Amino acid sequence: MEKLEQTISSVEVAEMIGKDHNKLLRDIRSYIDQFSLSKIGQSDFFTDSTYKNGRGKEYPCYQVTKKGCEFIAHKLTGIKGTEFTAKYINKFHEMERIITEHVPHGKELLALAVLEAQKTIEDLQASNTVLLEDNERMKPKEIFADAVTSSRTSILIGDLAKLLKQNGIDTGQNRLFEWMRNNGYLIKAQGSNRNMPTQRSMEMGLFQVKESTRIDGNGCNVVVKTPKVTGKGQMYFLNKFLEKKPEEQHGSF
Repeated sequence: MEKLEQTISSVEVAEMIGKDHNKLLRDIRSYIDQFSLSKIGQSDFFTDSTYKNGRGKEYPCYQVTKKGCEFIAHKLTGIKGTEFTAKYINKFHEMERIITEHVPHGKELLALAVLEAQKTIEDLQASNTVLLEDNERMKPKEIFADAVTSSRTSILIGDLAKLLKQNGIDTGQNRLFEWMRNNGYLIKAQGSNRNMPTQRSMEMGLFQVKESTRIDGNGCNVVVKTPKVTGKGQMYFLNKFLEKKPEEQHGSF
């Protein structure tokens, strides 16, 4: 429950001490400037506010705390200071009485506590629902990320197709090769470089090319190049496919 702030308007203070409100505003602003130089918090004494006159026009004023009234009283001398002190003390006592009468007790206080608890429970349930939805949405990515993290090695494109399949993406090795060629990740042209990574995908760090040698039927050494998908590439293609709508996934392969 919010604490009720006890303040009175500078307009009312001006009436109590018989001073023009504009002159009182000037004095208060001077006090605030002095507070600032002494690094004293203004809000303990005065807070900026506004009021409307009889014609509905808005003017600046201050809300004056009990401390602020005491401060103003100390600036007054003689009978004016005495009268103002008595008036503001009575005013604040009256406000305290009203606040006390409006503070809930017994069953009313218990009912308010129950309502507040119910609201808190409802807010927590709503937050929990959002978290559960986010969790379900992220599960495929997390499972795949765990597989990539535990591997930390580059894999064949065929193995990537198997991992994607395990995570609900309907594809296979041949379809994945075709999709990568059609989307500029692998070289499409016929020749010795067919199915090798394009310059763009190599610069993106999605692939690496492993070279090995074998002896052909004529006894000659032949260099064999094999494209492999890096860990970064595995996560890239996972995100690429999981972010697609189901109908888009099927249409891509």
